Amino acid sequence: MHDDRRLTEVRLDRFLRERIIPAVYPRSAPLELSSWEVPDEPVPVMEALQQDFAPQEHGAPWGRPWSTTWFRIQGEVPDSWGTTPDTAVEVVVDLGFGTDLPGFQCEGIAWRPDGSIIKAVSPRSQYIPLKLLGSGMSVDFYVEAAANPDLSQGWTFAATPFGDKATSGTAPIYRLGQIFIAELNQTVWELQQDIWTLSGLMHELPRDQPRRHEILRALERMLDVLDPDDVPGTAAAGRAALAGVLAGPANASAHRLVATGHAHIDSAWLWPVRETVRKCARTFSNVVALMDENPEFVFSCSSAQQLAWIKEYYPELFGRIREKAKSGQFVPVGGMWVESDTNMPGGEALARQFLEGKSFFLDEFGVECQEAWLPDSFGYSGALPQIVKAAGTKWFLTQKISWNQVNRMPHHTFNWEGIDGTRLFTHFPPVDSYSSELSGRELAHAERNYRDHGRGTMSLVPFGYGDGGGGPTREMLAAALRTADLEGSPKVQLGSAANFFARAQAEYDPLPVWVGEMYLELHRGTYTSQANTKRGNRRSEHLLREAELWCATATVRTGYRYPAEELKRLWRLVLLQQFHDILPGSAIAWVHQDAERNYAAVADHLEVIISGAAAEVLGAGERDFLLNAAPHGRHGVPALAGAEPVRPGQPVRVTEAGGGYVLDNGLIRAVVSPDGLLASLTDYASGREAIAPGHFGNLLELHRDTPNAWDAWDIDSFYRRNVLALTEAHSVTLESDPGGESTDAVVVVERLAGASPVTQRISLSPGADSLSITTTVDWQEREKLLKLGFALDVRADRSAAETQFGHVFRDTHVNTSWAAAKFEICAHRWIHVGEPGYGVAVSNTSTYGHDVTRDVRDDGGTTTTVRLSLLRAPKFPDPGADRGRHELGVTIRPGASIADAVEEGYRTNLAPRIAKGAHGIEPLFTMSNPALVIEAVKLAEDGSGDVVVRVYESLGERSAGLVTANFEVTGAYTVDLLERPVDAPGVTAGRNSAELVLRPFQLVTLRFVR
Repeated sequence: MHDDRRLTEVRLDRFLRERIIPAVYPRSAPLELSSWEVPDEPVPVMEALQQDFAPQEHGAPWGRPWSTTWFRIQGEVPDSWGTTPDTAVEVVVDLGFGTDLPGFQCEGIAWRPDGSIIKAVSPRSQYIPLKLLGSGMSVDFYVEAAANPDLSQGWTFAATPFGDKATSGTAPIYRLGQIFIAELNQTVWELQQDIWTLSGLMHELPRDQPRRHEILRALERMLDVLDPDDVPGTAAAGRAALAGVLAGPANASAHRLVATGHAHIDSAWLWPVRETVRKCARTFSNVVALMDENPEFVFSCSSAQQLAWIKEYYPELFGRIREKAKSGQFVPVGGMWVESDTNMPGGEALARQFLEGKSFFLDEFGVECQEAWLPDSFGYSGALPQIVKAAGTKWFLTQKISWNQVNRMPHHTFNWEGIDGTRLFTHFPPVDSYSSELSGRELAHAERNYRDHGRGTMSLVPFGYGDGGGGPTREMLAAALRTADLEGSPKVQLGSAANFFARAQAEYDPLPVWVGEMYLELHRGTYTSQANTKRGNRRSEHLLREAELWCATATVRTGYRYPAEELKRLWRLVLLQQFHDILPGSAIAWVHQDAERNYAAVADHLEVIISGAAAEVLGAGERDFLLNAAPHGRHGVPALAGAEPVRPGQPVRVTEAGGGYVLDNGLIRAVVSPDGLLASLTDYASGREAIAPGHFGNLLELHRDTPNAWDAWDIDSFYRRNVLALTEAHSVTLESDPGGESTDAVVVVERLAGASPVTQRISLSPGADSLSITTTVDWQEREKLLKLGFALDVRADRSAAETQFGHVFRDTHVNTSWAAAKFEICAHRWIHVGEPGYGVAVSNTSTYGHDVTRDVRDDGGTTTTVRLSLLRAPKFPDPGADRGRHELGVTIRPGASIADAVEEGYRTNLAPRIAKGAHGIEPLFTMSNPALVIEAVKLAEDGSGDVVVRVYESLGERSAGLVTANFEVTGAYTVDLLERPVDAPGVTAGRNSAELVLRPFQLVTLRFVR
């Protein structure tokens, strides 16, 4: 037989485009338009409906960037429309949509005149059924239209002014498309869905497979029976021609896909948070409307924050969502406040993500999420399995690791083992998407891509437009129906994530195991971009620790009213900023301006709270007390206590040497070169030089930073090939007289990084085990990366970097592709490199990006270089990213163990707080072993007054200790992160204390009953 395959395929494409799609709405009529443009920010619906609406021309330009226009749409339904069983009347609203990227352009939401929501109007869901208007045969409703600019720009990553309202301009950016009332021909629409499913499947089948040709010939017969001049009249015959190939059952061994509705709505990204609130309303109103028509449809909704917004701003819609949750259709998943980043948030912050998220879902819906849901975060901390399990959650989902540049994960379903040994059942949907359309291409890819065939038989496919929202459509539900049991296709079944996880876990045993972090081999620049956002996060986390500690102490000691609601509000605000496009620095300028304002407000509120609690517990007086919120003693003040400080050690001696300076406090000795570099650093305990021969510390280096794509997200490895070492100083001066003795010795270094002035303060304090370096930069570079390096005389085959509730080791060599891909890594407050018997710790106040490299010198020694990524200057999506003043703190501690590094990290991030009072503060808790770190002290969430303390093993070894409550209690027991009783291995609780024998990095939460 002659090969006319392409001839038929092209014929089908044109017939569909020119004949079938226009026949979906065979009859239409225009509607009357009027409009009101909101002067500035969006207004509530009832305020908008009271405005004077002016006549609106069809096809006219509208919408300056980020503005809102309300359209009123009115008219009458023509007689006889929608009177036959296969027809319905709909209003079609085209706001000027583009064909690609729904959720990244203009969108709207339809409202009834009484102020109730109908559904969204979006590029892939432009219709509004007449029956939803509730106005009989009349049309009268409103569309709140958002002129959101498309910042994706085809993913060219070009700089754009649209990310900041102040630079977006005032010219309209959209032109109205067609807005009309139409009669939907249901048979033609069903035929269109038949064709879409079959054609998509056909193109994925091998050309030598009979099934491909069966579908082709069925489509050909369909084309032959359709009358191009009367598609509605012959559509039934066309469907009949396809019935046979649609009825063929799937192979018995076909892969099984559980399809769950989804809308991965970024809580902020290429739009501000205020617009996300409206995106959620649009998406969720679409979802509940679809549920009314499709009772088998299940939608998975993560992010408690987004539903909290709906409760606050759209209470009527929230009530409808609650009803759908009761019926099992609208299913909360994830159990987190937002889909956060997991690289940079501190351990307590991640614990609170689950505490706040799961508590909200339990309180509002009576649902406890059993699956952690992070499809789009930029890598996954090795601490996450333990945190997830500690929240009472047992499954984990992501697909982002499919974006790896180099290595492919070996499994799609497996046990993920965390740094402490906790194992978590994990699934990567092999469809490699969190926003599937259930197309033939996607379904075939899911089946082909699945790496666990022969052991597992099923995977999950989240479907629905995401990122900018939109969610599932009726076309997607039609595709799911057609592929439930279709020859050549995987079997698709609508269902919930929990249904999938339970079935997959039951069938796949024993599971393969992945150990440690799941590092994303991409988006490494997110550890550094938008430094002010990262500084705000780090500072907020530590202020919250202080506030809860001193408020709990004041409550227990004096009866002070614990500000539970205010602390919860501030925690939730900080947790929102940890969303995976805010904290990573990958959002538009507007988002980061909001974040910085939020962090400033959080700091102001917390300082007031801390001052009030401290004053209450210290009493009225004029004596100076140091409040030590750290888990280790400092300046003679015990951990978690307040006492008069003791200045430790001898004064620092400063001498001038060779144009540079020597700083010596009797514990460490530092030599600053005439160029302001760290030429030598020794500790007297070991007598060993930390700086490698012929090298320096405190070396600033300026790199070209021009990634191939995803500017704010990516650092590509070739950045290292273009570097300028900043060895020339404009001045190196001492703040005190050289040759004498001073309390704190400070050397001030001034230099330029490109066109950006840099001032460094190198300081050594009495009794300090570390040298402090504060770098202040007026950063004016573009597409540059500034690093601060220390070349160390240490033969380290791996580095240890702090992560949540522990640390993670990473190779310093590049023997494998997995190690080589980690050329930029994340560390929290400290990073440590060492060899047996000696190490060096580098701590920081707000920096997360690091790299560690090694080289063998001619003398046979090994130089291990630790560098911190201080600042970037990407041009997309915020062309002004990081421009301005920054202050970044670093310490370097020679002769340091891991325990020293842990202590140094807390010391660097919890500055001494001096407060006046009458008497000191006895700590609420004492810990006998500093390896067991008290991470949080707070009052219980239930308002009982019980005190909750969170402890983790910090050294990566089995550690034992006794935690004792220094106040009257009636008992103690272990709880999960939601503060519910739970058994914990290694814990023996007594009346006012608990004996702990913890495995490496084990996390324990204790509740002491007052």
